Amino acid sequence: MSTISMTPIGRVMSARDEPIDDAWDSVPTTIVLDSTQLKPDAAAGLDGFSHIVVTYVFDRVGEDEIERGARHPRGRTDWPKIGILAQRAKNRPNRIGITTCRLLSVNGLTLKVQGLDAIDGTPVLDIKPHMSGFDPRGAVREPAWSRELMEKYWD
Repeated sequence: MSTISMTPIGRVMSARDEPIDDAWDSVPTTIVLDSTQLKPDAAAGLDGFSHIVVTYVFDRVGEDEIERGARHPRGRTDWPKIGILAQRAKNRPNRIGITTCRLLSVNGLTLKVQGLDAIDGTPVLDIKPHMSGFDPRGAVREPAWSRELMEKYWD
């Protein structure tokens, strides 16, 4: 198996500099794309979409914080102990985060978004437009603890 190296294409600018678990919709966020990695027209046409999918790195999660097995989400013992791959927690083996957020504006290589759960300085690896054709087909199933976890996540 080969090692894959990735170079960030931009950085998050946010008023939030700590990974607090909830109220992400209330945080104004800008993504500044790197002009050494992208041409000035790289985001052309993106403003035709209401939402984008942002892939980023949880770069402040230390190696000693990585979870490779099961744990209680948010440390809550009233929720079941489940594997890290059944969670969206930041202490993942490869520290990769993915969020679909509202695109508010595009100005060259500067994007204003709402609902990006990434903190100030977070490296952005990729951006894609959200297309409804890629939404899940059929009914979506999820456990009760995950619905409870998300109750205040965006408020």
